[in-house]
Amino acid sequence: MGIETPRTGRPRAFDEETVLDRATEVFWRYGYEGASLSALTSAMGINRPSLYATFGSKEQLFQRAFTRYHETQVANARAALDQPTARAAIEAFLRSSADGLTADDHPAGCLSIQGGLACSPENTRISKILAAGRAATESALEERLALAAQEGDLPQGMDARALARFVMALSEGHAVHAAAGASREDLHASIDIALRALAAQL
Repeated sequence: MGIETPRTGRPRAFDEETVLDRATEVFWRYGYEGASLSALTSAMGINRPSLYATFGSKEQLFQRAFTRYHETQVANARAALDQPTARAAIEAFLRSSADGLTADDHPAGCLSIQGGLACSPENTRISKILAAGRAATESALEERLALAAQEGDLPQGMDARALARFVMALSEGHAVHAAAGASREDLHASIDIALRALAAQL
């Protein structure tokens, strides 16, 4: 009776981060519900068994993709907010966002908006994940503006939370327009107007 040697698992023939980036683009372009498993596996260059073995399920794949995307977005937002004044931080945040929304290396717009703003009842978890991501970015903005208020860099009585919500609403509105074809110049022109309006308040 021969001695059996332990079988080792076959190494994956793909780079996990690369296929995750490809999945992110599909979700970004079609939203969670619009991204079929066929479209995902085709873009990722893997079959369904490999997708399930590596990522678990379509929902778990989306969670991984959005976490990766959101970490990058939050890092960019925090870098933009690292400015010496509240007005400069707001401008850097909005302009950086506009540039990201219209970049050529990914679909136009924002994954957190297009991914699943509205979902069927069985996919409400997706909408909640995306809402939590947007809330985290807004919290980072509010934190920066609250610090500005403490330092006397905002007018007395200015509501940092309301100001953060205003800035986020503009940025998220830009995401919708970018996805519909608005150019980078269009978005920056809108930011110019918003900054002039804020100048009267700040």
